[in-house]
Amino acid sequence: MIIDSILGLERYRRMNEGFEKAFKFLRSNDITKLEIGRYDIDGDNVYAMVSENNLKNIEDAKLEVHDSYIDIQVPVSANETFGWKDRTLCNTGEGKYDDENDIAFFDDEPEVFCVVNPLQIVIFFPNDAHAPLIGNGKLKKIVIKVKI
Repeated sequence: MIIDSILGLERYRRMNEGFEKAFKFLRSNDITKLEIGRYDIDGDNVYAMVSENNLKNIEDAKLEVHDSYIDIQVPVSANETFGWKDRTLCNTGEGKYDDENDIAFFDDEPEVFCVVNPLQIVIFFPNDAHAPLIGNGKLKKIVIKVKI
């Protein structure tokens, strides 16, 4: 997991060939004005999803993991709290991988919670079990999926 300012994106562009495309999308758009929906950046290799969600209590948030994509998440309208735990330590709950949606859920408790402010980024890799959308109220956010 990486947390940084959106201004720090350049530091990570060499980690994955899709990162530069994702970062270019973030730099070249006023992300506060993007409409809800999917934005193809490089087909299914790199795409952004802009959504508005109701935030939930810590107790209701489930840890999730992805095998095929790295998540670059950017809260836009409010702070978002994330739970985190190393995936190799997760062992309760379904843990059954859904290939079509690239996701598995666990009932384990997160080990760490962090607050990400608007226009900061958090990057989750396949080993990062993360519980998103924790907080109060509604949140507009961008999730960029980068194929591994």
